[in-house]
Amino acid sequence: MKVQSSKEFKLQREVEYGTPEQNKAVKEIVADIKKEGDAALLRYTERFDGAALTAAQLRVTAEELQAAYGRVEESFVTAIRAAAANIRAFHARQKRNSWMDLQPDGTILGQIIRPLKRVGVYVPGGKAAYPSSVLMNVIPAQIAGVPEIVMVTPPSTGGTEGIDPYILVAAAEAGVNEIYRVGGAQAIAALAFGTESIVPVDKICGPGNIYVALAKREVYGAVDIDSIAGPSEIIVLADDTAEAAYVAADLLSQAEHDEMASAILVTPSQRLAEAVAAEVERQLRELPREAIARASVDNYGAIIVVESLAEGISVVNRLAPEHLEIVTEDPMGLLGSIENAGAIFLGPYSSEPVGDYFAGPNHIIPTNGTARFSSPVDVDDFIKKSSLIYYSKEALLKDGATIIELARREGLEGHARAIEVRLHNEAKGGDGNGK
Repeated sequence: MKVQSSKEFKLQREVEYGTPEQNKAVKEIVADIKKEGDAALLRYTERFDGAALTAAQLRVTAEELQAAYGRVEESFVTAIRAAAANIRAFHARQKRNSWMDLQPDGTILGQIIRPLKRVGVYVPGGKAAYPSSVLMNVIPAQIAGVPEIVMVTPPSTGGTEGIDPYILVAAAEAGVNEIYRVGGAQAIAALAFGTESIVPVDKICGPGNIYVALAKREVYGAVDIDSIAGPSEIIVLADDTAEAAYVAADLLSQAEHDEMASAILVTPSQRLAEAVAAEVERQLRELPREAIARASVDNYGAIIVVESLAEGISVVNRLAPEHLEIVTEDPMGLLGSIENAGAIFLGPYSSEPVGDYFAGPNHIIPTNGTARFSSPVDVDDFIKKSSLIYYSKEALLKDGATIIELARREGLEGHARAIEVRLHNEAKGGDGNGK
């Protein structure tokens, strides 16, 4: 990894909007699915995934879900259950309830919180299988009370025939029983607009490739989406107390995700910078996904040497990373200075994979610097809110003139008269029905 100063490092972030060709292709796919339904869905599934299916074969059967257990290790089932318990416990603390506030004059103000009715979860199946993403999407939705959760995933995972059994087991353990073997932009369009086989949803969640991201952006408005996720990224903010092997391993844990993933060390220690650079190279040679990780490190990785931890924090806040590890002598003491980060890992034993898989917080986190204004997926992503207003006669008589004043200052006479007619009626001793 190249060692450079913060002045040499390009801090500007770029959001991936796809090429004109990719955008055009996605628009065509979405339009075809919207117009033709299953026919287009099956056509694109065969073209892009090499799977010639009938409409009857789109849905994964209960027997397939059960059979998947026989294709995975019992240790995996134990692990996925333990992770699910932690994720469920963490997200359960986020649940909010409806509330009402009764005023002395009889007015009732409040907020009604309801779950979304139907949510679609996209689980990628390109370079690798991510059963943990099933849990991270499904469990918050369940805790929110969403009654219908449907999952889509490509019919072939990682280039091999069939859906990865680990994904199916994770879905079964999470309680998802409506699963369709479709992927890409065509799956997003099917979730958004529905086909003969797939009932449309209210929201689509889950990461995917550029075509999935562009399709989510294309259907937004017809349905809600979680975010337009970019490649994974990590920044490690470390001082001279950090162990170079730990830092290098954590950087590579993100670099192996994708050739476009970003792994960056920020440190005031020249000694640590050089040690981590050497350690990254050593560990790279032993990594099974070396080609992917090396492309990431070469093109999007960096070791930034700063004058102080204060300058390092400034770099972190400007980059607003998806994952931030603070591996310093006093990580807790620096926490208050961190303004922008999707997930923050404190200390040498809080390795990023602890959060990715097991600790409980969600691993679907804002990327591309969007942690400046957005948050990890949580229970609130699966609810909707309605305001409640019950105004008493006493309250309207007291506040009516003020409301009329505000309405007329905005030039909305109809608004003013809607209040005025009630005040006039009450002044004449009306019964509330205009009499």
